[in-house]
Formats: sequence, C-alpha cells, structure tokens
Amino acid sequence: MWFVFAILSAVFAALTSILAKVGINGVDSNLATAVRTVVVVLLAWGMVFLTHAQSGISSIDKKSWIFLILSGLATGASWLCYYKALQTGEASKVVPIDKMSTVLTLILAFVFLHEEFTVKSLIGCVLITAGTLFLVL
Repeated sequence: MWFVFAILSAVFAALTSILAKVGINGVDSNLATAVRTVVVVLLAWGMVFLTHAQSGISSIDKKSWIFLILSGLATGASWLCYYKALQTGEASKVVPIDKMSTVLTLILAFVFLHEEFTVKSLIGCVLITAGTLFLVL
C-alpha cells in the first residue's frame, strides 16, 4: 500500500508545482506560501478529525514533539524557498533541483538513521544527480 501512496504523492507534488506556478503570478511568494500552508493545515486537521485520530495527541512523547516541530520548521523553510524559486524561475528547472532532496534524503538516512546504502543506492543517486543536471543546464 505504501507504493500506491508514494505514487499519489508524486502525482499531487507535480500538480502542486504546476498549480503553484500559475497561482503565484503577481503574488508575493511568502504570502502564497502562507495561503498554501493554511489550506494544508485545514486539510490535515480535517483528516485527523475525520479519522478520529485527535485522541492520540496526548500520547505524543517529548522526543516526538521535538522532531515533529523541527520537521515542521524544515518543511516551512523548504516551502518558502520553493515558492521563491518557483516565482522567479521556470518550473521545469526548479522542480528537478527541488527533487534532489531524494539524493540528500538517501545520504542523510544512511548517515543518521543507519539505513542500508548499497551499490544500487549509489548508482541511483548518481543517475538522479546526472539527470537533474541534464535537465537544468
């Protein structure tokens, strides 16, 4: 099931980029990010209440709170930078560079989470990086 959600995530991310590029025209990138964020917050909390998951908030431990907050800050910073780049650059060049996060995630997962980094992972990283450079240069 994770694969289906990963594919849907990619589809929605692609739609996000195109819709944002059209919607950001003539709008300050920080304001556009704030509007997007409000929509995401409403959607996320709607899903929490729809699935009755709100009772789990009291069981979140301190470590999880810290890392979820740090993840939220990283997401916010990423979105602010992404919208600024999208506003001033071409979506066809901004998006591949943004997706270099895949390579960075693999490296960070190896270093900090001690996940396996195989020859296949290395080749994939090299190909993603080469493909990104090919697209943007």
